[in-house]
Amino acid sequence: MYVWGRLARMMATASSRGPYVIGDQSRLGFRCLPTDIDFNSHLNNARYMMLADLGRIDVFLRVGLVALARKHGWAPMIGGLQASYVREIRLWRHFEVASSIETWEATSVIGKHRFILDNGETAALIMTTGGVYDRRGRRFLEIGKVVAALGHSTQPRPPTEAERAFMISHRNLREQAKQA
Repeated sequence: MYVWGRLARMMATASSRGPYVIGDQSRLGFRCLPTDIDFNSHLNNARYMMLADLGRIDVFLRVGLVALARKHGWAPMIGGLQASYVREIRLWRHFEVASSIETWEATSVIGKHRFILDNGETAALIMTTGGVYDRRGRRFLEIGKVVAALGHSTQPRPPTEAERAFMISHRNLREQAKQA
């Protein structure tokens, strides 16, 4: 299955995985296909990002954000990411993507996507930052208010040292991009 097939499969099976609880993981299983590989016969770097997108969309669907966003004219958006590849995912290998909402602060939410090989080892880790944009108000929403609108009373935990460093790095790179 190529990108759209994987998206359709994930969406069709989302309800069978039950509601997403903030702090838990969404786990999606895949196999590395010939359309996923580069000339080294392993999962190419662009495919990691696409599969992380599927994990994120699964979380958004199952937590109710997609329906709420449609109702209010909101748009969940990715702001940036950092990836670290530690083991390759070879052609035909089974693996899972475990996606989670880690924490949030003001208008930014931190997500994590862990690529897990069939033997339990981590192949890659992607940390993301994003937000929910209010198209009508032309601004990013406070994530705590979005969480409350979803009917959750969950409070964010303080960012870890690694998450804080990622947020600072992202903010600095974003400022560089704006000035370029």
